[in-house]
Amino acid sequence: MSDIPANRVVITGLGAVSSIGLGATEFLSGLRSGQSAAKPITSFDTTGYEHSNACEIEGFDARQWIKNLEVETLGRASQFSVTAARMAVEDAALSEAELRSARCLISIGTTDGESRDLDQLVETEVRHGPERMDPVVTARVPAGRLSAAIAHEFGMTQVEAVTLPTACAAGNYAIGYGYDAVRTGEIDYALVGGADALCRKTFTGFYRLGTIAPEMCQPFDIDRKGILTGEGAGVLLLESLESALARGATIHAEVLGYGLNCDAHHPVAPNQDSIAQCMKLALDSAGVTPEDVDFISAHGTGTKANDVTEARAIRQVFGDRTPKTISIKSMLGHSMGAASALASIGCALALTEGFIPPTINHVETDPECNVDCVPNHAVQADLRVVQNNGLAFGGNNSVVIFGKYQAEQAERAEQAERV
Repeated sequence: MSDIPANRVVITGLGAVSSIGLGATEFLSGLRSGQSAAKPITSFDTTGYEHSNACEIEGFDARQWIKNLEVETLGRASQFSVTAARMAVEDAALSEAELRSARCLISIGTTDGESRDLDQLVETEVRHGPERMDPVVTARVPAGRLSAAIAHEFGMTQVEAVTLPTACAAGNYAIGYGYDAVRTGEIDYALVGGADALCRKTFTGFYRLGTIAPEMCQPFDIDRKGILTGEGAGVLLLESLESALARGATIHAEVLGYGLNCDAHHPVAPNQDSIAQCMKLALDSAGVTPEDVDFISAHGTGTKANDVTEARAIRQVFGDRTPKTISIKSMLGHSMGAASALASIGCALALTEGFIPPTINHVETDPECNVDCVPNHAVQADLRVVQNNGLAFGGNNSVVIFGKYQAEQAERAEQAERV
């Protein structure tokens, strides 16, 4: 493998399905303005819960985006996934014919798969018996459909389609998988990211753990009370720099490297040393130093344990020069497997547009966190390198480093290589 020349990997397509905006343009607007999607849950009965806010997507009609599949055959998470992929492909200005003739990878991360459909099936079984379970809904359940449905939508045949179940770190895992495949030249294009739909099972699980906030998510705030569950999908189209330049594609950002690890320390509690190690792995993979990083898109769930542990791990790596550290979960909640994928799209947009998204709902920073979380209002910034953290139950950690693509520097590097 060491003798194989490595491709530079760039992002040429962005697809965002989020509760603060559908499509990259609306998503960008939501990030810039510090929009909040928090509101009472409508997708399932919340009778008996003392509080039941979440970040649901309103006004989503998959038929506007899914052109070749019957929408009813897809669960909500798969609809999100295919929609975000369609957005990314169109943003990259690729045709279906070009995708069908290319070597491709589809890598989608998830926490829950189609657990929303499982909720419905279990309720039907309990109330009316298994014979009343809807066969159409039953057929939608396999999590592999989150990636396979994208291949079916575009008629892709030279493709590997995988679904990665590494919970809330899964979006970054999927990006890393695609980065490796493009970098080594195994494939031409990678559609990578994550998807999940709001479901009763996951909301109830976090509620029973005592980690659901009553009203809003306040990462790094001294009075933070927990997460708000959310939903959505983020899909990025990756290709080599050479390919992107040859077809005149718009380049949003460059993937510089990533790090993964699993400490298996505790079912739910994060581990500071392991998170720090994962960040170091990512920085080393990207060939950058902590001093190069302009801001960190933190996992930043808003729980007492996560925010303190993650902030301490950041200081362990970055020392006294801790970059601005923000959490977009304050705006769109915790979208589980989509979380780090949507955050990655946010990083790419931040690099392109020259701003740092805010951490909203902020009143006073917890001294134990001690980070500049860009409270409540976005700030303009000349960005070159940004870091995106994804942390998950079971000790799964994933960190991706993105860089601003600069054409002049790329041309000089190519000229130097030719000389």
